[in-house]
Amino acid sequence: MNNDMTNSQASADFNKAKSKALFNTVMNILRPEKRELLSFYDVKSLIKTKSESYGGMQTVKVDDIAGSEGRYSDFNKAFLPKKEHLRKRWESIDKAYMGDVILPPIQLYKMGDMFFVRDGNHRVSVAKAQGVYSIDAEVFELSTEIEIKSGMDMMDLKRSVIAFERNQIINQTDLDGIIEEGEIFFTAPGRYEEMLQHILGHKYFINMDQEEEIALPVAARSWYDNLYVPVVETIRKANLLSRFPGRTEADLYIWIVKQWHYLKEKYGQEYPLEAAAAKYTEEHGSHFLKNPIKWFKEKFTTQG
Repeated sequence: MNNDMTNSQASADFNKAKSKALFNTVMNILRPEKRELLSFYDVKSLIKTKSESYGGMQTVKVDDIAGSEGRYSDFNKAFLPKKEHLRKRWESIDKAYMGDVILPPIQLYKMGDMFFVRDGNHRVSVAKAQGVYSIDAEVFELSTEIEIKSGMDMMDLKRSVIAFERNQIINQTDLDGIIEEGEIFFTAPGRYEEMLQHILGHKYFINMDQEEEIALPVAARSWYDNLYVPVVETIRKANLLSRFPGRTEADLYIWIVKQWHYLKEKYGQEYPLEAAAAKYTEEHGSHFLKNPIKWFKEKFTTQG
């Protein structure tokens, strides 16, 4: 293939890839998790990696590369180019592929079964467009206790983090022997730690009247019976969950208790729980008649 033909083909390949990226954006306008490349730093912050080690040279499936360290806004989820300024570099690599030129290995971070580009974003993009199955890479591995599987999007990763956090806290407090199956589930990371702080605060309060310090599981049982259950019963009695699409009773427990504590500090310790729950719902709950656009968005989009 002569230079003119190669240049023409590379230009056509870029145009095709960029058009596919635009089509994907339009088709998934309300589903960003289906169109956006993962940010390495966002994922790293979410899963709280523990240590980094050198994994050496590896052959990596292109489909397992899910994100980028610094160019996640330049390419879409399928690593298709989104912006015109990528053309020159992209086409030069495409021409190298067509000429069977051996390119240097890319650099990747690995977390679980997922990979993130440290260096070589354009090479990955061209490899995807050309249907390449695997690519040589220098790999740097980051350890984590969170289960990470290939193909996960940000919502999947959040669910994995939440599941890990729940397992840790429930086992630590022995609440697994008390609560019913499917009870106390949060929809965002970090809330089980908030719940634990509630339990520890309750434990401190109880210990003020005890000669010997009670154990954490005992405090957790008391917190569940005397704090969590009454709030949840209030939520159910007033059907408050219907005003918070995509959320759970545990989510509302955290929010309502925060509101209740604030109102008690402002108006006195006798401020009723029911009034605090109603006030929070009125201020923050969805309401179709007040804001139909917001209501539909919250009703039919995934929340985290």
